[in-house]
Amino acid sequence: MSVKHRFSVDRRMILAGGTAMLASPAVAQSAFPGAFEDTATVAGNVRRNASSFRALDWQPYFQNTRGGAILVDTTSRALHFWNEDQSIYKLYPTSVPMSEELTRRGRTRVILKDPEPDWRPTPSMKQRNPEWPDYVPPGPDNPLGTRALHLSWTYYRIHGTHDTRKIGRRSSNGCIGLYNEHIEELYAMAKVGTQVLLI
Repeated sequence: MSVKHRFSVDRRMILAGGTAMLASPAVAQSAFPGAFEDTATVAGNVRRNASSFRALDWQPYFQNTRGGAILVDTTSRALHFWNEDQSIYKLYPTSVPMSEELTRRGRTRVILKDPEPDWRPTPSMKQRNPEWPDYVPPGPDNPLGTRALHLSWTYYRIHGTHDTRKIGRRSSNGCIGLYNEHIEELYAMAKVGTQVLLI
């Protein structure tokens, strides 16, 4: 076999292997329907996060950082936090609401820090999902994870999740979700009164 022929075989094998690897998420999705649900898809594959996930400066979004500032970018699915003197900046991946209808944007603030959140579905959630329980106590089955920051908008929170598949996706019923280790870190830094902007 000539060197040229051997190279073309190897190249075809590499291309075939690469194609199989790219196709595997789609295969996994069809084998496990519902396990990878996401309303935003690209070429049939689940879109986990937008490419604009990057550090931002606070000035275009806030007049000051008094009490700290949280910016949630629902497009890039990222939460940005600056403490009051801007000595701490954090960037976290998030889950965001699963539809535009459930997405709220604008200015709000943290009004309550909940160290052991329990959960009750909102009336609209219960209407859409009547099979859901009326109450889930704190613990590993709780959809709010290990910590929650309640916002001034009724029913809206920034909270953790035990279901890590949700992070980076359009998967929530309106709230902003973080990995539990990230909400615990943010919870320690945020204050009642921390300003919040969702864009």
